[in-house]
Amino acid sequence: MSETDLRAEEFVLGLLDPATEAELTDALEHDRVWAAAVGRARDRLRPLDDTAPDLPGAARLWDGVAARLGPAPARRRWLPLGAATAAGLAVGLFIGGTWFTPDPIVLAVLVDEAGTPTAVVEDFGHADARIRFVRDIQVPQGRQMQVWTLPSAETGPVSLGLLRGAAGTELDAPRLPDPGNGQLYEITLEPAGGSPTGRPTGAILAKGLAARQDGV
Repeated sequence: MSETDLRAEEFVLGLLDPATEAELTDALEHDRVWAAAVGRARDRLRPLDDTAPDLPGAARLWDGVAARLGPAPARRRWLPLGAATAAGLAVGLFIGGTWFTPDPIVLAVLVDEAGTPTAVVEDFGHADARIRFVRDIQVPQGRQMQVWTLPSAETGPVSLGLLRGAAGTELDAPRLPDPGNGQLYEITLEPAGGSPTGRPTGAILAKGLAARQDGV
């Protein structure tokens, strides 16, 4: 995914400072490349908004996120962009002779036991997956985060890799069948070096169900 696409997802999630947010909002009117990136980000994230259940105290949750992030309003921007989205779709597949990274097959927003969004997993299939965090996680010394998925009850949980910290990273996923709608993803806290059994053994830090992307 390009830097523009990553910035577009931050914009859609409301994670940018007010000055940057205002500048990029204005750019939607005249920058077709930026409008396309925002349109893609909005389309990738919209299924998660449409399928996620309402959580009690959701307004308080996002107010708390805003307080932790500072003055930037932590509000999701999953509303239609009208003409800007139309322009984005028109140039979304091919701009300036460069093909964009394919959309993931599924997206999963992982939340902790309180319902706080923690990370987003993008699974492209063919052993290609990525995780990005939306909040920091403090990992105790001697422990390590490990990402898992559950392709099927018969297969059981499969490790998608170990994390060095709460930073976006490509996952060292094995080759599995294409992920499906409702597939479970989770992060557990394991001993340094990973689970000693090949299955989750530690506390679950965050988990979520995948939303299959439209058109995939």
